[in-house]
Amino acid sequence: MENTGRTRSHVNVRPPNCGNLITILSIDGGGIRGIIPGVILAYLESQLQELDGEEARIADYFDVIAGTSTGGLITAMLAAPNENHRPLYAAKDIVPFYLENSPKIFPQIGGPFGGVVNAFKTLIGPGYDGKYVQQLIKSNLGSTRLHQTLTSIVVPTFDIKILQPVIFSTYQVTDNPVVDALLSDICIGTSAAPTFLPAYYFKNSDAQGNEREFNLIDGGIAANNPTLVAVSEVTKQVMKKNPDFFPIKPMDYGRFLVISLGTGSDKNEHTYNAKMASKWGVFGWLYYKGSTPLIKAVNQASADMVDFHNSVVFQALHSDDNYLRIQDDTLTGALSSVATATKQNLDNLVKVGEEVLKKPVLRVNLTSGDYEPVETGGTNMDALTRFAKLLSDERKLRDANFGRMSGSTSY
Repeated sequence: MENTGRTRSHVNVRPPNCGNLITILSIDGGGIRGIIPGVILAYLESQLQELDGEEARIADYFDVIAGTSTGGLITAMLAAPNENHRPLYAAKDIVPFYLENSPKIFPQIGGPFGGVVNAFKTLIGPGYDGKYVQQLIKSNLGSTRLHQTLTSIVVPTFDIKILQPVIFSTYQVTDNPVVDALLSDICIGTSAAPTFLPAYYFKNSDAQGNEREFNLIDGGIAANNPTLVAVSEVTKQVMKKNPDFFPIKPMDYGRFLVISLGTGSDKNEHTYNAKMASKWGVFGWLYYKGSTPLIKAVNQASADMVDFHNSVVFQALHSDDNYLRIQDDTLTGALSSVATATKQNLDNLVKVGEEVLKKPVLRVNLTSGDYEPVETGGTNMDALTRFAKLLSDERKLRDANFGRMSGSTSY
């Protein structure tokens, strides 16, 4: 594999130094619940198209798209190039992709003993063999590598051998070319959710023959909500004085515009309590009424702590309006499942996504920790419409300034 490095010719987005903002899109992990951000992204892209034409795509507007697990797959769908050097998928194609392929990734065992069989399978090995999803991802992404995405991406994974997170970031390719792996390998690795799909192993080498092996599991172990990872990757570039970001200051968070999309949870259902958890051993923490309490707790804690941190920073800088977190914590039953890929449940997840758009914008109360409607915030749909206008204006400003800076309107 020959690493060509990261150049502006690979990117559809003008650099931030041509505009006023640094734009970040982040997508949580959550298995089949990726349908929910799929619905939200389709709406956002439709608003961008109303402003800038039918060819507008999400990747044209964000400096960084970050995704964990199923969010990593969506990230690749939005940012990987097709043969015309345009995004492989439009946002409106994400939900149909999930509806078609989820039942094949997570085939359901029917009948009265289906739940028992699934529970037994997770005790002796992964609940699903992962063969279909691996073949699907490799077929769709082909030979595309990390450095070839149409905008910068950040995908967290966790290496089970060395017990530490591995962040696949476009920004790291130049300094650490051995991470310039196939997008397919990255997506399979970040999606390898413990108890659901098998861990994933691959090797990668750079042009100098340096080789590294990866033993990956779900990126949710490291960062189920990858927003802060994306912000950190950008901040490192600012500190390194990357010319694309100059003269932005390292702590100039007021210039960040961030959309962070969750995949929903059943947190408000109060499924567990201390009384029942106090009796659990290994089996109880790994399996309780069809769910995995330990993994759910880790993922939820990771996502909420990131949102809490971001809320503190943006509120402290009086930049609340530049940060939008969309998450629905009211899912119940099968809707909160990572892998219940029945037609009824998948269709219901689409409806959840549509309802989320109509719900009010919520923001965490930094004192109580509760999520409360934002006064004058409107609905999530209203907020996305406003963000689409900000993104469109930023893109137009960058186009104009880039032309003046380069002496040409060509890219």
